[in-house]
Amino acid sequence: MNTQQACFLTGLVTDENEQFYFVQKEGVTYALSKEEGAHKLGDSVKGFAYTDMKQRLRLTTKEQAASRTSFGWGTVTEVRKDLGVFLNTGLPDKEVVLSLDLLPEIKELWPKKGDQLYVRYDVDKKGRLWALPAFHEDFQKLAGPAYDNMQNQNLRAIVYRLKLNGTFVYLPDNNMLGFIHPNERFTEPRLGQELQVRVIGYRQVDRTLNLSLKPRSFEMLENDAQMIVTYLESKGGFMTLNDKSSPEDIKAIFGISKGQFKKALGGLMKAGKIKQDASGTELI
Repeated sequence: MNTQQACFLTGLVTDENEQFYFVQKEGVTYALSKEEGAHKLGDSVKGFAYTDMKQRLRLTTKEQAASRTSFGWGTVTEVRKDLGVFLNTGLPDKEVVLSLDLLPEIKELWPKKGDQLYVRYDVDKKGRLWALPAFHEDFQKLAGPAYDNMQNQNLRAIVYRLKLNGTFVYLPDNNMLGFIHPNERFTEPRLGQELQVRVIGYRQVDRTLNLSLKPRSFEMLENDAQMIVTYLESKGGFMTLNDKSSPEDIKAIFGISKGQFKKALGGLMKAGKIKQDASGTELI
């Protein structure tokens, strides 16, 4: 196994062709794209070593956050139920897989395309590069303390941990951590999902924030329309409920009567915010 993979190294330019320079380190040769800059034979080049999608040994001089020992953000590009999720972490001609063995057992909570995960790399015995997710302790090292003066602020959050007692999130614009209790959400967010959250409290013990996905009480429309819109947004813009749904199903999700629910849907349709059909209700 090549122990230089997924590491930063410095090698010498020993050859070139039309597309690549060839950089050698301890008898191993890596291809460096000429699109990354001009070099000449004998130059010393520092870069990040990896294998691309065609299993060619490559070197990149582009800035990289993730390595075997450090974490960086990756964006989900593809989801395969039989393998896991593919991530774009900034490596040229390479997407790194996070194995399904490291994803939630409930596949509905898997990341979707466009979601973000904080990962580092591992290399198996066959020389294949894999992504490993950051643990709660890694986010604690990454984040700074929150402050007890942020009540009611709206913040951007990324889900990094799913537990029975709630959802743990990272606040990238603030470099802080937060927690969403199940009572403060309509449905469980998926791993890697970006959310808009509201600060409802502060935890002195670990200097993190308590957060909510529910709208403020004074923002709730009289006919509960805002609650329905928030729920639809959390479900990707669609729900199977409509004005033909049973009172029991409506009560279980929204805690309101069927009459209130139909009134809210009517107001939203009149405002051009939703449309309904036999399969359910969709945001426009």
